[in-house]
Amino acid sequence: MGLMTDRKKRNRVSKADWLEKALEVLESDGLDEVKIDRLARELKVSRSGFYWHFENRQALIRAMIEYWGAEFTSVVTANRKLLSASPKERLYRTMKMILENNLTRYEVPMRACAEMDPATTELVNRTYQKRVDFIRSTFSDLGFEGEDLEMRTHLFVCYHTWEGAMFMNLSKAKRSKWLKLRVELLCSSPDKIS
Repeated sequence: MGLMTDRKKRNRVSKADWLEKALEVLESDGLDEVKIDRLARELKVSRSGFYWHFENRQALIRAMIEYWGAEFTSVVTANRKLLSASPKERLYRTMKMILENNLTRYEVPMRACAEMDPATTELVNRTYQKRVDFIRSTFSDLGFEGEDLEMRTHLFVCYHTWEGAMFMNLSKAKRSKWLKLRVELLCSSPDKIS
């Protein structure tokens, strides 16, 4: 009896398991390869288990993008400890969370996914907008406004979204060392820069 129960437990695959495997396949081989049969094979389960969690492939893709938005953006933007920090500390901790948890590892494939599938474009753009709004609010709390606010917001989001993809040869230690320097630069007023 215990052996059968253990076997059943091992063969159960959660919705999160399907979504994480879908993200891995998206990253390695692109959206066209995010297929039910492939995911089932890689998860070592039958294809029928997929339909317990998703109606079809399109539902999987939508859920994958929503999962990415929650696990790789909302984990920062809805973080109560982070929200209660001073604005400058919030920026620093945000940078640190992005780096330490590799929160941008799916940026390139997710952007490509949005370009290939118009149905997903809105979902991906909504996640990016959530990031922009969070950072804009933080810089606004620091007293920046107008074009200065927008420039800092977009610079922060752009840099921290694409740093890992652009500077793959830059060690994590070096990137970590530069966090405080970057927050000082982004929080300094224009009259200090000459």
